[in-house]
Amino acid sequence: MEKKTLYLECRSGISGDMTVAALLDLGATEENLRRTLAQLPLEGYEIRIGRVQKSGLDACDFDVILEEEHSHGHGAHGHHSHGEHSHTHEHRTWRDIEEMLDKAGLKPRVLELSKQMFRIVAEAEGRVHGRPAEEVHFHEVGAVDSIVDIVSAAACMEELGIEKVVVSDIWEGQGHVHCQHGILPVPVPAVTEIAARHGLTLRQTEQSGEMVTPTGAAIAALSDGKKPEAFAIKRIGIGAGKKEFPRANILRAMVIEEVKEPEEGLWMLECNIDDCSGETLGYAMERLLEAGALDVFFTPIYMKKNRPAYQLSVLCREGLIQKMNAILFRETTTIGVRRYPVERDALKRRIEEVLTPYGPARVKVCSFEEEETGYPEYESVKKLAGEQGMPYKEMYRRVLEQVNQRALIGGDK
Repeated sequence: MEKKTLYLECRSGISGDMTVAALLDLGATEENLRRTLAQLPLEGYEIRIGRVQKSGLDACDFDVILEEEHSHGHGAHGHHSHGEHSHTHEHRTWRDIEEMLDKAGLKPRVLELSKQMFRIVAEAEGRVHGRPAEEVHFHEVGAVDSIVDIVSAAACMEELGIEKVVVSDIWEGQGHVHCQHGILPVPVPAVTEIAARHGLTLRQTEQSGEMVTPTGAAIAALSDGKKPEAFAIKRIGIGAGKKEFPRANILRAMVIEEVKEPEEGLWMLECNIDDCSGETLGYAMERLLEAGALDVFFTPIYMKKNRPAYQLSVLCREGLIQKMNAILFRETTTIGVRRYPVERDALKRRIEEVLTPYGPARVKVCSFEEEETGYPEYESVKKLAGEQGMPYKEMYRRVLEQVNQRALIGGDK
C-alpha cells in the first residue's frame, strides 16, 4: 500500500473523538474500527458514528457512550476523553493497559501506534503527579472511552496507510476545567507536559474552556514536524468536536503529498574573449561572484585564426541574468553573451563554525542520504595558517581532524 502523510489542522484544538471522526470521514471504515475494538476485553460502552453540522459544515461525529450515561444522557462538558464522566469504572495503570493491548491480538501497526500514544500520556501524567509512568493510575485517560479513542485512532490510521503524521500549531482555550483532581488551569498540566516534551506549538485563543485533551495532544505528538510549505491535498476529512464555539469546532484531517518547489531556473551565460588581459578577467570574475553568480570559470579555447582565448562561463539564477550581462559588457571586451537553461542536483549544505586549538574555522557540511561530510572553508584555513606560520595543507589537515572528531549532525542548520 502507498505510504501516506496525514496532516492534522488543529485550529479548534484536538481530542481523541475528533480525530477518530476525522479519520472515518477520510475513508477509514466503521467495520474495521468495530472489528478492532471487539478484540479488546472492554465492556460497558457503545460507539455511535453519525453526521452533524458545525457552523454549517457537514462533519463526522464519533461518540463513545458509557453504560452509566444512558440514565442521565451524555455529559455536557465536551471532550469526553478528558474524563468528564462519572468514574465508577475501575482505574488501570499504564502497565495494565499495555498488557491488555499486547494480549488483544491487534495488527502490529495498530499495536505500535496505540502503545506509543498511551506511553506519551503515561509519561506526561507521571511527570505531573511525580511517579513512574508504569505506575500512573489512569483515572481519566485510562477510562474506557479513552482506550477506545486511542485504539480507534490507531486502527483508522493503519487502515488508511498513514506512515507519517504532521500537525499545525494547536489552538487551545483558556480558563479552568473541572476534573478528577479538582479545578485545573487550561491547558491542563498533562497537555503542557506533552507539548513541552514533543515540541508541539500551542496557541491560546480567547475561547473559554479546554480545546486540547491529553489524548488529543498524544495523537498530535506522533507528528514528524510541521506541514511542508507546499503540498497537494489528496483527501479531506472533518471531525466534529462536542462543544459549540463561535468558530467551527472541527478537526480537519488531510492526506497530503509534499510538493517540491522548483528551484528558480538556472542559466549558463557564456562568452568567448580573445582580447582581454588576465587582470581584467580576474576582476570581472570577482564582480560576478559578488553580484550573486553561483559559479564563474574560464576555459582555454582557440578562436578564429588560431588565436588563444578564454570562454568565460557564468552560472546564475534566472532573476540575475540582466545583472550578470551588465557586468560582462561593462567589465570585459565581449560584444555578445549566449545563454541556455541548465538543471542541477545539489547536496543539502550548511555552514558551521568549528572551534580548533588555533581559533574558529568555518566548515561547509554537506549531506547525502544519511551521511554528512565537512569541508573546511578556504578563507578560514588560510587565515589560521597565516596566523600560525603553518603550511596551508597542514592547517587544512588539522582543521579536518577537528571536524571529524565532533558529530556535525544536528548542528545549527
